[in-house]
Amino acid sequence: MANNSFNCGLEAALAVIGGKWKPLVLFNLAQNVHRYGELKRAIGGVTDKVLIQQLKELERDEIIARVDFHEIPPKVEYSLTPFGHSLATALGALCQWGTQHMQAVERIAERRTSALSGA
Repeated sequence: MANNSFNCGLEAALAVIGGKWKPLVLFNLAQNVHRYGELKRAIGGVTDKVLIQQLKELERDEIIARVDFHEIPPKVEYSLTPFGHSLATALGALCQWGTQHMQAVERIAERRTSALSGA
């Protein structure tokens, strides 16, 4: 990541976890170590290209660790680093909020979809 002057801690955190898929990667890796295919199935809906890009960025930012076992067929495992575990802990409160307010968030998403479709 480039050297940025962040105005607040939230801005710094979002610089690391920004995007649709990174929080879901962190959530799943907080549960267990995953191979690529397991992680892709657990997340669902993400393309290979995007997931690979997100994993590379998280690895570069030292949030996750990638272990290549140099086997045939290829075996690679992803896990959280201690730094990543601290971030996953912080995301726990966000997950809890989402669980508590899921119905309201679903209504918001439906309104957005309706507004975009002109209905």
